Amino acid sequence: MTTPQTKRAALWDVDGTLIDSREYHWLSWRGTLAEEGFDVTPEQFADSFGRRNDEILRGYFPSYNDEEITRVGEAKEVAYRRLVRERGIELLPGVRRWLDRLHAGGWRQAVASSAPRANLEVIVEALKLTGYFAAVAAAEDVTEGKPDPQVFLVAAAKLGVEPAQCVVVEDAPAGTEAARRAGMRCVGVLSSHGELEADIVVRTLEELPDTAFEDLLSQTGQNHPR
Repeated sequence: MTTPQTKRAALWDVDGTLIDSREYHWLSWRGTLAEEGFDVTPEQFADSFGRRNDEILRGYFPSYNDEEITRVGEAKEVAYRRLVRERGIELLPGVRRWLDRLHAGGWRQAVASSAPRANLEVIVEALKLTGYFAAVAAAEDVTEGKPDPQVFLVAAAKLGVEPAQCVVVEDAPAGTEAARRAGMRCVGVLSSHGELEADIVVRTLEELPDTAFEDLLSQTGQNHPR
């Protein structure tokens, strides 16, 4: 149970949680792969979305060496960041309210994503969110992707908060499983999947009751009706 002195943290995934930049990922993958002579389909993109770039590219180009895989992956991310800067991005419904509420309540907050750090920094800067986040845990900080809990444990360590005092906000099954393995509570947002296993499941963060995060840490949170 928390006390006024207990450090508490909210750990935010990015795509499907803070923002929806799936279209930018699609456009940047399609353009980059076309340069390599590979015509990626929407179905292939959907199947691979959320996986690490090196895993995706090794499936598409089994003959490429590590240097070539890195080159193509970096080209894709440069294209993605250019789209974010040129076209802009918006927070998903309810996010700003919860960022403000948690910040005012003394919660420490971090971005925890397997995306490259440069991508996360561009997004945080574009949305003017720097003041909310005390730490960023990115691809460069981990050796394993979700559902391995490493990224959330790294984020908690950077904030100086015990895993049991962390609430993760996620939109993907691998992310909610990573939160569970990390020993953290989890809010699941149904922005990109039809169902999730989490402590609370909502369609948007606008549906969360005002005491949702506190309730989770006191183990009184219940699944929200879908």
